[in-house]
Amino acid sequence: MSDHPDLRTAAHQLFHAAVAAADPHKAMIRAMEDAPLPDAPGRTFLIAVGKAAPAMMQAALEHVSGPHEALVVTHHENHADCPGATIMHAGHPVPDAGGEAAGQAVMALLSMAGPHDRVVALISGGGSALLPAPVPGVSLADKAAVNRLLLESGLDIVKMNLVRQQLSQLKGGGMLRLAAPAPVTAYILSDVIGDDLRAIASGPTVSPIGTASEALALLEQVGVADRLPQSVRAHLEAGHTPPPAPEARNIIIGSNGKSLAAMAEAAAQLWSPEIVSDHLTGDVEDAANEVLATLKRPDGPKVWLFGGETTVRLKGTGLGGRNQELALRVARMAPAVDFDWCFLSGGTDGRDGPTDAAGAIVDAGTVARIAAAGQDVDALLANNDSYAALKAAGDLLVTEATGTNVADVQALIAVPSKG
Repeated sequence: MSDHPDLRTAAHQLFHAAVAAADPHKAMIRAMEDAPLPDAPGRTFLIAVGKAAPAMMQAALEHVSGPHEALVVTHHENHADCPGATIMHAGHPVPDAGGEAAGQAVMALLSMAGPHDRVVALISGGGSALLPAPVPGVSLADKAAVNRLLLESGLDIVKMNLVRQQLSQLKGGGMLRLAAPAPVTAYILSDVIGDDLRAIASGPTVSPIGTASEALALLEQVGVADRLPQSVRAHLEAGHTPPPAPEARNIIIGSNGKSLAAMAEAAAQLWSPEIVSDHLTGDVEDAANEVLATLKRPDGPKVWLFGGETTVRLKGTGLGGRNQELALRVARMAPAVDFDWCFLSGGTDGRDGPTDAAGAIVDAGTVARIAAAGQDVDALLANNDSYAALKAAGDLLVTEATGTNVADVQALIAVPSKG
């Protein structure tokens, strides 16, 4: 374990402050006070999709009167209850049959809405995979294959969602088209850096990011177009363009920036905090260099904060996630210094890649602990096996699913050496 449990404890506390600031139930309550649900002479159709869907729905139902229908779609690991709503579970990050069934249920519910009704969409991260709803001619297996290619490609979330929108009946404004003529109000917990509404859950309540032709050109640019299923390739080449989406009222209730501000506020009690960047994106190696460029001898306890969502280009067959690989690269690349430090990188949803870890907390002793466990950090990195390396070091950040998601947060903490 670390020689500096005080630093690791501080890192844990800051991570929990970030998660608490994105608490979906509290965020919805605040939103309802500032932007209450619009009145409707008919029925209210509430549809919550994403990792925070149950908690958002619980809060929304407290403010609904009159006849209504409520449907929640969340990932399999989220076991939260939501009295008064039907809950469906689906696969994430790779779509599954549960997601296909959920997509059909959402479309059926939207088709019932009339001009005197209202639709309330509660959207949080993970919605892209949870509601696959393939376009005609494209199977769920084909969509899953595309999703795997996107996850391997190193593309950022906006570019991935440009492609996903072209293959879905719900994404890129699809929910608005299906709900028409009923008005739609969306409350959104943003997991996208910069809060681009077109990218959050692939933008079911906004116009699409781009066109089918642009999606195909992007896939060709990153060298995966020739690996597309034939049905997907044919659909993109045909250049199908959906009709314009009606306007919706979109309200952001939580974001990465709000969580970074909460971390800074929590750190200010004992440490000197600085938000360095709310756009830590791109390849994890570049991001590690950006983090380490900040590391310098502090005059007193210091915290540098980052937020964002990096990408990993898969070259091996190991297990891990972007936060684990970022933390491991920081540990591997860190120079020898004469002061104490640790670095946390974690996903606010409590899950980093297909693992049980949210990320990791590393320090100057991480690489030595990996070696002491008989492991080779360079070989593990080359195989994208950050999970095994960090487990050997005892540096995994393991939490339960948090029920929220506002992308990733990082904290670099340093204190003068004790001598």
